[in-house]
Amino acid sequence: MVLFWILSATILVSLISLVGIFSFAFKNDLFKRILLLLVGFSAGSMIGASFFHLLPEALEHAKDTDIFLYLVSGFTLFFLLERYFYWRHCHEGKCEVHSFVYLNLLGDGMHNFIDGMIIAAGFVTDIKIGLITTLAVISHEIPQEMGDFAVLVFGGLAKSKALFYNFLSALTAVMGALLGYFVSEKIHGFSNFLLPFACGGFIYIASSDLIPQLHHQAENKKSNLPLLFFILGILLMFFLRGTHAHV
Repeated sequence: MVLFWILSATILVSLISLVGIFSFAFKNDLFKRILLLLVGFSAGSMIGASFFHLLPEALEHAKDTDIFLYLVSGFTLFFLLERYFYWRHCHEGKCEVHSFVYLNLLGDGMHNFIDGMIIAAGFVTDIKIGLITTLAVISHEIPQEMGDFAVLVFGGLAKSKALFYNFLSALTAVMGALLGYFVSEKIHGFSNFLLPFACGGFIYIASSDLIPQLHHQAENKKSNLPLLFFILGILLMFFLRGTHAHV
C-alpha cells in the first residue's frame, strides 16, 4: 500500500510538468512577450531553490565542508559539460537549440529525482507525512515547471518537444521514489552528495545561461519586468521554506 501511495504521488508530480500546455492557448506573439518573464522567474526560482531549499537541506544532514565541495563539483561539471560537449554544436554564436536546454533538462531531472526520494521517505515514515511532503513539492513544482518549459522554448525547442522532454525529465521523480523506497535506510547518505551537487548545477544554469539573457533587453521598460519576475521567483522560494518538509 505504501508503494502505491508513493507511485501515485510521484506520477502526479510528474504530470505537473505538462502545465506548459496552456501556452498553446496564446498566440505566438503574445507567448514570446511573456517568455522572457518566465525565464526571469525560472532563474530566480533556481537561485532561491538552491539557497533556501537544497543547500540548507544538505547542511542539515551533513554539516561539514564536503557539502561545499560537492556544490563546487556540480557547478564545475555543468560548466565542463557546456564548454566541451554541447558548445561544439553551436558555431559563431548561432545554434538551433542552445546548450542550456540540455543542461536545464539534466539539472531538472536531478532535482525531480531528489523530490521523488523525499516523497518516498515521507510515505515510508507515515502516510500523512507523505501527503504533506507531496503538497509541499507540488507547491514549488508548478511555478518551476512553467519556468522550465519557458527555458526550453526560449532555447529553441518547439512547444510540443519542450512538453515531451520536460515530462521525461519529470519522470525521474518516479525513479527517485523507487530508490528511496527500496534503499530508504541509505537515502540520507546518498542525498548528502546529490543535494549540493544539484544545487551547484542550478546555480550554474541560472547565473551563466539564464540571467545573461535578461540583460539583452535594451529598453528599460522591457528589462524591468524580467528583473521583477526574477525577484518574484526568489521571493516565492523564500516564503516556501516553511512548507518544505525535512526528512
